Amino acid sequence: MDFAFDARTEELRAKLLAFMDEYVHPAEPVAEEQRAALASPWDTPAVVEELKAEARRQGLWNLFLPDAEYGAGLTNLQYAPLAEITGRSPHLAPTATNCAAPDTGNMEVLAQFGNEQQRKQWLEPLLAGEIRSAFAMTEPEVASSDATNITTHIERDGDEYVITGRKWYISGAMNPDCRIFIVMGKTDPDGPDIRRQQSMVLVPRDTPGVTVRRAMQVFGYEDHSHGGHAEVVFDHARVPVSNLVGEEGGGFAIAQARLGPGRIHHCMRLIGMAERAIELMCRRAVSRNAFGKALAQQGVVQNWIADARVTVEQLRLLVLKTAWLMDTVGNKGAHTEIQAIKIATPRAVVGILDRAIQLHGAGGVSQDFPLAELYASARTLMLADGPDEVHQRSLARRELKKYL
Repeated sequence: MDFAFDARTEELRAKLLAFMDEYVHPAEPVAEEQRAALASPWDTPAVVEELKAEARRQGLWNLFLPDAEYGAGLTNLQYAPLAEITGRSPHLAPTATNCAAPDTGNMEVLAQFGNEQQRKQWLEPLLAGEIRSAFAMTEPEVASSDATNITTHIERDGDEYVITGRKWYISGAMNPDCRIFIVMGKTDPDGPDIRRQQSMVLVPRDTPGVTVRRAMQVFGYEDHSHGGHAEVVFDHARVPVSNLVGEEGGGFAIAQARLGPGRIHHCMRLIGMAERAIELMCRRAVSRNAFGKALAQQGVVQNWIADARVTVEQLRLLVLKTAWLMDTVGNKGAHTEIQAIKIATPRAVVGILDRAIQLHGAGGVSQDFPLAELYASARTLMLADGPDEVHQRSLARRELKKYL
C-alpha cells in the first residue's frame, strides 16, 4: 500500500484547505448570527448558500460520489483525506461541498438503485444542492439496532403503496428544503426470509399523511445546521408503486449497501474533528497558566496531547487501509475493516474530545467553543449506522468462525 497521496488528491487537498481557511471557518460565527435572526431556526443562513456557490465554482462539489457521471469520480482512498478536512467543521463544511449525510447516502442509493425517472426527479436536484433529503429507517418502538425489527407497513393497494408507521431521529427532516424521504418498511412482514421482508419507497415530504412531528435533541442540541433529527409519522400515506426503489424485498440489501460508504465517511470526518480538538487543546495549553506555569508544562496535559496524536495517527491508517480495500476488493472484502473503524473511531474521538473539554474547563462545555457540539456529534456516531455492540458481535463471529 502506497501511503503517498496521488497528484489529484494533493491538488484537491490544497484547494480544500484554502477553502476552509478563507471561507468556511470565518463563516462559522456568521452562520450562527444569521440563524438567530431567521424566522425559523431550521431555515438555511444566507452564508451557507454563499459557501455552496463558492465550492461549486472551485470544483469542490459532490466529492464523495465515486461515479464520475454524477460526482467527482474519486476513489475512497482519494476522498478520505478530503472528508477529514471537512470534518474540522462538521456542521458547515460537508453541507457547503454537498457532501453531508444523509443526502450522500441517499444520492448513492438513487444512483445505484433508482430508475431513470427517480434519478431525474430526485437525484439531479440533490446533486445540484437544490433540495435536501432524509432516510427514514429508525423507529422508537423497536430495537432498531436490528433492522429486521422495523414495523412500518408498506402495503400495496392497486397502483399505490400505503405507508403506515412512526420513525424518529430522521436526520435532516426538519430542514424546509428536505423534499423527499427514502422510507424503509415491510412489504412482506410474514415472509420466510426476514431479510427479504423489507422494501424502500420514495415518499415526498408533502404527501398527505406525512407529518414531521417534532425535532429530536441530542444532548440538548437540535443540530440546526444539519437539518435536525425528527420524529416523522406516516399515517396511511399513499405513493405510486413506481416510487419503489429497486425491487420488493430488496430494502435490507439496499440499506447495507448504503451504510457501508456512510460508515467510512463518518470515520473520515471524525478524524478531522479529532484534529481540531488537538489544535484547540494545544492553543489552550500554551495560553493559560495554572499553579505557576503554563498548562502546556503540566505533565498530565502533555500526556493528553501525546496520546491524542498517537490515537489519531493509528485511526487514520486504519481508515485509509479500509478505503483502499473498498477500492480494491469491494465493500464485502473490506467488511472486517469497515466494522473495525466503526467501532474504534467514534469511541477514540469521544475520548479525545472529552480531554479537550476538560482542558478548557467551563469553556469546554459552553457555546463559546465548538467542543461540546463536536462531542455530541461524535458520541451519536457510537449509535448511528449500527451501535458499536452490533459491529463487535458481527466482527467477533467472523473471527471465531475460523476456529469452529
